[in-house]
Order: sequence, then C-alpha cells, then structure tokens
Amino acid sequence: MTYTTTQPPAATEDAWWVQQWVDLLNSYRFKKRLERGRNYARQGNILSLEFKNSKVHASVQGTATEPYQLSIWIERFADEDWGFVIDTLGKKALYSAQLLAGVMPDDIEAVFTSNGLSLFPFTLADVNSKCSCPDPKNPCKHIAAVYYQLGDFFREDPFVLFQLRGRTKEQILDALRQQRQQAMAQAGEVTAAPTDANDSPVQPRPRTASTVQVADFWQYDVPLDSSLVVITPAEQTVLEVIGDLPLAATEAQIVMTHLKTLYQAVAQQAMMTALS
Repeated sequence: MTYTTTQPPAATEDAWWVQQWVDLLNSYRFKKRLERGRNYARQGNILSLEFKNSKVHASVQGTATEPYQLSIWIERFADEDWGFVIDTLGKKALYSAQLLAGVMPDDIEAVFTSNGLSLFPFTLADVNSKCSCPDPKNPCKHIAAVYYQLGDFFREDPFVLFQLRGRTKEQILDALRQQRQQAMAQAGEVTAAPTDANDSPVQPRPRTASTVQVADFWQYDVPLDSSLVVITPAEQTVLEVIGDLPLAATEAQIVMTHLKTLYQAVAQQAMMTALS
C-alpha cells in the first residue's frame, strides 16, 4: 500500500484515534527533535511513504543530495492474538457492522484490552525505527517527520492502525464475513434452497414479523419457580443499544422500521408466553 504525501490539512477536530497518536507524540520528552521533524513534514521533505506488510518505509529528503531511507514498525500481534480479537469483534454485532461499513468504532480499543492487548503503543519508545542518516539519535528529524505524516494517514484511513499490528483492512473484513457466515450456518439461517416435486427450485417466501417463530429466539426446558420470577419491561431495548445503523439514511430507516416491528412482535409474544 503506497500513500502520496501531502501538506498537512488545516486544524480540525480529529477522530479519537488520530488524537491518541498526537498525544503519544506530545508525550515525548525531547520535543525539539520532533518539532524539527514536523517542519520537515510541512515543507514536503517526505518524498514517498509505503506500507510493506506491517512496516512503514519512507524516503525523506535531508541536507544530503540523496534522500534518506527509513522504516518504522511496532510489534505485530501473533496470529493467535488476532484470532481472539476477530472472535470478540464478531460477537459484537455493532462492531462488525461498523467495520464492514468502513467505520472505526469509538471504543474499539476495549476489544483489544479485553484480550490483553493494546492497539496503540504505550509510549514512543514502543515504536521501532531505523534511518540511513548519520544522526546517532533516534528519532532523528527524518523519522519524526514520518511520525507526523502517519497522523494524517490515520485520519484518512484508520485501518492503517490494524496493518501496523499485522492485519490489513481486507484481512480483517474477510475474517468477519467468514465468521458471520459460519454463525448463520450454525444457527440454521443458511439452508438449502427448497424444491418442488420435480426438484425445481422454489423461491422462499420473505420472512415477516407475522411469521416469526418465537422458538427461534429462545428455549428454556427447566421449569421455573413462579415465586422467584418477576416480569418487567426492559428499561432499554436492544435497538436503543445498537443506536444508529452504519447505513445510508434511507436504507437505515427501512432496516430499523423492520427491526422495530419484529422486536415488538417478539416482545409481545414473549410476555404472553411468560404469563401463561
């Protein structure tokens, strides 16, 4: 993946993941070195920047005739760790929907911390870098320039963060799609197409709220002591927890209207079943 370097955009309210990267840079104690790098970035000294696997490779023009070559990387997550993260993401429908729509969930970091990981480095010392310039100090101004440029790329494409940890956007989305298909198959929602007496395909009827089978939603075979059961309406519905759907306005309204109708039908039938 190759990015074309541009002048930093005008100051705007950044997304949380951009601000977190900026805070990481601001926490570095030797701020003058980073400031020189920021000037390099603003002056257009970064000639190229490319992602190869989970490493950033850049060419930065310094005082010498030939530009300096550098690389930046952070620790990759192991395949097993990514397996846990994908599994956690797949269990949260809202996260999966947002990611599949190309949107970074606001609290995505919680998914990583729940698996003992951190999406962001804790300090700048956790970021590895190497430059061909003669400056023995690290970060040199060329590396610092790319640090600031990365902030702009995070702003354009938050999935760059995942790539630095070892998974591209395409790999994550493919894994989520596969997990969703497997879950649907296990739930019996993916079935063979029905056929008639002549083995010709029959178009199935669309499922509506009036044909909802309550048994599809829950099953509890152990009798309950009625004295220990209290039936009360939920303070917050699952639709309120989900919030706005990551879809176009018209499509979101159609889907939410269907879900509300379905929810009301199921909730009413559930109450009737519980009281019977």
